[in-house]
Amino acid sequence: MVLVIVVVIVGVVFASKNDSEDSMQKDSQVEEEMMEKESASKTEDGKVMAEKEETMMESGSYETYSLEKLALASEGDVVLFFRASWCPTCRALDADIKANMKNIPAKVAILDVDYDNSTALKQKYGVTYQHTLVQVDANGNQITKWKGSPTLASLIENIK
Repeated sequence: MVLVIVVVIVGVVFASKNDSEDSMQKDSQVEEEMMEKESASKTEDGKVMAEKEETMMESGSYETYSLEKLALASEGDVVLFFRASWCPTCRALDADIKANMKNIPAKVAILDVDYDNSTALKQKYGVTYQHTLVQVDANGNQITKWKGSPTLASLIENIK
């Protein structure tokens, strides 16, 4: 009987030891796999980040007007979009620009100017109608002005 008990205890200890070693081996394998996946995801994240940076460099921008942003014209084209929130054609162009941001050419900045609250700018460029677009240089001098581009594509066609 004692012999049976000793054999059972040795068997349990041996089985437990093997289970522990197997478990440690599996843990080690899982850890290696996780590290490989993490490394791969870092590489993919790096690729994704590089692609995002490349896309950002390849396309222009659509942002709220500020005087400092006129400096963007020293390296590209700046268009002021005099837009009113209540204007249906302004809303349509705004939506088209936002839906096609990736199609804004590199070095083109479209600046959203609040038509209702930009009296000085409207006077400077002779803007009397919402949905007016004014291309300017880095000093804020008017290059060209037009009204009513219905789409981003037609806006881009008017840039000199």
